[in-house]
Amino acid sequence: MKNYALAAAILAYQSCSFAVDAFAIPTSSHLTAPRSISCLHSTKDHIEAKRKEWSLDGPSSSLIPEVIEQMETDTEYQELAKKISKIGVDGMTKEERAERRRALEDLGVPNFMKFVVAKDDEENVQDSHIQNNRLYRSHPTILQLNIGLYCNQACTHCHVESSPLRKEETMSANVAARCLELLQNTPTIDTLDLTGGAPELNEQFRFLVKMARQWAIENERKLIIIDRCNLTVLLEPNQEDLVNFLKENQVKVVASLPCYGEDNVDAQRGRGVFQRSIAALHKLNEAGYGSSSSDLELDLVYNPSGAFLPPSQESLEGDYKRELLDNFGIEFNNLITITNMPIKRFADHLAKQGQMKEYMELLVNNYNPQTVGGLMCLNTISVGWDGSLYDCDFNQQLGMGIAGKSSEESSSAKKKFSIFDIECLTDLEKYSVLTDNHCFGCTAGSGSSCQGATA
Repeated sequence: MKNYALAAAILAYQSCSFAVDAFAIPTSSHLTAPRSISCLHSTKDHIEAKRKEWSLDGPSSSLIPEVIEQMETDTEYQELAKKISKIGVDGMTKEERAERRRALEDLGVPNFMKFVVAKDDEENVQDSHIQNNRLYRSHPTILQLNIGLYCNQACTHCHVESSPLRKEETMSANVAARCLELLQNTPTIDTLDLTGGAPELNEQFRFLVKMARQWAIENERKLIIIDRCNLTVLLEPNQEDLVNFLKENQVKVVASLPCYGEDNVDAQRGRGVFQRSIAALHKLNEAGYGSSSSDLELDLVYNPSGAFLPPSQESLEGDYKRELLDNFGIEFNNLITITNMPIKRFADHLAKQGQMKEYMELLVNNYNPQTVGGLMCLNTISVGWDGSLYDCDFNQQLGMGIAGKSSEESSSAKKKFSIFDIECLTDLEKYSVLTDNHCFGCTAGSGSSCQGATA
């Protein structure tokens, strides 16, 4: 078995011609496209006509300068930035948690695990993952890597608070290589899930994809590689070959598209994002993604635009497929619905609107015990850009790292683990999952996870 941790291999790979400066902001022509929408029968000619109608004129310019300009003029963002500079990210996280706790106390609701155990007792539900009022994971099957917070967008719902300004929080070559070693050492892992930020703009992205795919082929191991894509990154300068790279390495694309209407998408994700997203989806379709006759998977992600739960994943998928095909000639495989978690930017929005209590009440009142067995923290290991280990991507953003007793310290002391503290991801099975009041977001309604509904 090859050892991809060798720094020489990393440096050699990164010297390839397609390695680019992810933070460069070239400029070129503006984008234009007709805005008329008509509902026609979904024939091959219709699909080609719609793709031509929504094609872009000339090479695309970077979205980054416009996003930075929007951030500089957005009063809510500026207020949030001032607050962070005053009390720090940790201070903001503590404030969010206190706000959620106050809301639950006003509702007479105990902490998450006490609530879950009490509900299970009421309904005589036996869950093998719950022991002594704690949640324990099973064998890990998904290794999710947040390889950096840098992004060409700054979405209002973003729970990781990514933006073009987050240039420092980026995965190093050593961390990427160690993640590949852990992938090799853990036979139960069948999915490598790459997220960010815009993961494609991190210089470790192509290294991780290519090395993981090469290793899986050499060892005849079935491995799903997921790129959690914001779509607009496919149109960024110096990313012209990205779609072909994803195709060549059989990467599954899970793409954000919170609505099939332009106004709603741009309100949540920034001016011009919908138009670019449609153009990016056309590029993926033209490469074979999303077609029923192709094994190149393209899934879309919906999240609500406000303080409400997503509708039925199955029924909404039908709406998405009809509207996107009829109006834009776009095909895709599956729709994933994700509940907005009351953390980070969305938590700040709820607090400003005085909706935190109302939203927490919505989550609690819609608690579904059938979602617990499908919680992503039970089969997923989340790795931060710095190599820290977490139960899920949400815990990662709250700094709630997987922790356990250290043999090097006193028996009562606990330390947060990193990828350099373990030899195999199954080493973490003996440690309980860290839960808190934000976890109600994953157990409401049909449930929510990075893979979609859980019940």
